[in-house]
Amino acid sequence: MTRRALQVATAVLACVPTFTGLLAMTGVHDPLYANLALPPDATLDSNLRFYGGVWLGLGLAAFWLVPRIEQHTALFRALWLMIFLGGVGRALSLALMGLPFLPFVGFTVLEVVGAPLFIGWQARVARAAEARS
Repeated sequence: MTRRALQVATAVLACVPTFTGLLAMTGVHDPLYANLALPPDATLDSNLRFYGGVWLGLGLAAFWLVPRIEQHTALFRALWLMIFLGGVGRALSLALMGLPFLPFVGFTVLEVVGAPLFIGWQARVARAAEARS
């Protein structure tokens, strides 16, 4: 598992919050929620747009660290911790409310299981870079 593979995987995954964050900034008009017939409520719209902006920021931060991924351990871990906590929230929703759209079950697994794996991968890449210098 090389530095380059971690960079590519991180950049590919960063596309998800970047794209979906932009979509979520459309509030209750987000295509994801179109079939739910959400009411045009200002509070709900405001919260959806806020969380969309935070999600977009996470994606942009992930792109920013890609070139020197082995040097930005604290940021890398912070981003994956946020993703992990989001996955915990999804898991709670799954337990309390039932199954969401099927892709969201997969997102939950990626967030809860993938986060520790990515953190470990980056730690190995950072240690290897430090050993070379």
